[in-house]
Amino acid sequence: MRWLVGWSSIAASFGTAGAVGADDDGRTMHPVGGQLLWGDPDPLWAVGDWRPDEVRVVTVDPFTRLAVLGCCAASDEQLKVGLFAARGGAMRHLTAWAGSYTAVVQTGRRIIIAGDLAGARPVFHTPWANGTAFATAALPLADLIEAQLDIGHLAALLACPETPEALRDSTPYAGVRRVPPGHALVLREGSREITGYEPVASLAVAAPQVDPDRAVDGVRDALVEAVRARLTAPRHAPGTLPPDPGPVPGMGPAERRAARGAPAPGIGADLSGGSASGTLALLAAGLPGVPGTIIGHGTGAGERLLAVTFNDLATGGREAELERARAMAENPRLHHVVVAAAEEALPYAGLEGPLTDEPGPSLVTAERHRRRLAAGSADHLTGHGARQVLDAHPARLADLLMDRRRRHLLRPVTALAKATGPSAGSLLVPLTVYRAARRLARTPYRTGLETAADSLLEANRSSLNGMLNDPLGASLAALAWSRPGPAARWLTGEALAEVSVRLNEAATRPTSVQRPGEARARAALARHAADHRILEQAAEVRSQRLHAPFLDNQVVRACRDLPESLRVQPGARAEILRAVLAGAGIHELPAGWGATSHAPSAAATRAGLRLSLPHLMVLFDAPLLADAGLIEARVVRKALRAAAEGEPVPLDGIADLVSTELWLRRLLSRRGTCWTGTAAPRQRAVAAGVPRPTLRS
Repeated sequence: MRWLVGWSSIAASFGTAGAVGADDDGRTMHPVGGQLLWGDPDPLWAVGDWRPDEVRVVTVDPFTRLAVLGCCAASDEQLKVGLFAARGGAMRHLTAWAGSYTAVVQTGRRIIIAGDLAGARPVFHTPWANGTAFATAALPLADLIEAQLDIGHLAALLACPETPEALRDSTPYAGVRRVPPGHALVLREGSREITGYEPVASLAVAAPQVDPDRAVDGVRDALVEAVRARLTAPRHAPGTLPPDPGPVPGMGPAERRAARGAPAPGIGADLSGGSASGTLALLAAGLPGVPGTIIGHGTGAGERLLAVTFNDLATGGREAELERARAMAENPRLHHVVVAAAEEALPYAGLEGPLTDEPGPSLVTAERHRRRLAAGSADHLTGHGARQVLDAHPARLADLLMDRRRRHLLRPVTALAKATGPSAGSLLVPLTVYRAARRLARTPYRTGLETAADSLLEANRSSLNGMLNDPLGASLAALAWSRPGPAARWLTGEALAEVSVRLNEAATRPTSVQRPGEARARAALARHAADHRILEQAAEVRSQRLHAPFLDNQVVRACRDLPESLRVQPGARAEILRAVLAGAGIHELPAGWGATSHAPSAAATRAGLRLSLPHLMVLFDAPLLADAGLIEARVVRKALRAAAEGEPVPLDGIADLVSTELWLRRLLSRRGTCWTGTAAPRQRAVAAGVPRPTLRS
């Protein structure tokens, strides 16, 4: 795990020669393995296995400097322009370069830390030492202040994972706060301010609509620049590799390397057969890049992009996707590798893993992803986030009604009626959806949250969550300002009541005005980006970087300019990506391009549940979530058995519960701390192996 950490205090200097910090008792402290980027009075460290080209510092004078960490395509001159713009207050310039990175600006005693738009690179902060400490990970700050668990946040994360009003700015650690996506943290001598750098659309007046062709061109340009940012960065090869055991029957050099858990040198991409991963792989194969790695790998002529396809032998059902992947891999610039795995790579298999910064549903599929990524390259492109930035959330139908664009609802509601299947009730689907969209368009924000708070109290006695697998039921449930998450049906009444209080309090607070569809879409994107960040940590392969260009700032901005009337059309994502490839000179695409199917994924999840059911029953024999008062173990064990037997149980809710329980066990069994120096007594005790306090302490 890689992260930044620093702080701003009232004191002009800690008297520590700039290499360490000190708390309010004068005890020195600095992060374990930290690389000091600049020292007192407001120090900044980079911690973890950062590559040399991922850490860039531009200095104008000792108190005017900019640090950019991550993949950033800006030149040094562009970084200086951004530094001067931020010094004048234009913080948006810090987020306008291609790539995925975190920018930190120091101008005098003012520190600016800009978060990203999606939430894949968040910023956290906490009061400390008469000032404020900040980091790009929450766990180091929790170690710094010796924070206890925030059970209310865990309850909100399970009850309403896509409702920012329930989660607020909290984290699983009491006292550690999160900067919302699209905002920056500004520190002045210890005082903190959180300010947004993106313009907010008005609810009363519709924003001017961008021409659809022009908007698609903007998405194409942003995606091309995002992929080019990865291609033009220095190529890397893995560090010290385990020794090759030599020839193995049925295994080539690439398969033996993947079995040792080491990525290949250079750059690669997923090629799942879907439109998102296929677009990135074809763009990366067609764009010119910097050949070879810094130690000479891949410098020969005809260097090809490594494209990885995962084949699930345990469940099957992906034959069409595999055929599309093979058809795309006929491109001479692609070297295709198919990773086949059976029961050992099903969801819920191999639940032992590293401690992540926060809980996330990807913990139950980490081993599945790790097997695929181990066969990839040192820099690996994925299509994560494409659905969230390109597709239309069902609540956007209400936004169209607010703008009096009723005719654009015809195609999406007709497609939903077809997806419902031939039945007598399918004829009423368009009218039912239209009424729900009109109701949402006429529901004020405060009323919507208060209604959600009331309905949440009945979530564990309602059958609503069981309807989420039905297309119509899922769409109708999404046509609201907030809805219970799939795990809410298994939470205790006390936990749901606490989250309900959070929603009622949020309804009375002033907020930025947003349309319901836009607000729900941004919340869904933030949820997915947070889980992608946890996936990076849980499935991390040594010496590998996972890149998700669809979550880059400039790509997110370009996708937000897409007209809602274009988004809501069936198959819009595939058509947009087809136009992106056509603009880049790629016209020949396999038959069935853009077809989507979640059935194989659900089948694999149920197969994994059946296979791992004995282990999961032991996990929930005496769960920590029950100790915290969030669930009843008996109820969850019953749900696990029902899901394994194929009953219509929300599988996403099962994943949320299991991953949260796993994360709690890993956290409470952890020993040590992220900090060294003259530490606090409890930190030394924890490092020596003294058990941590229980959840109820």
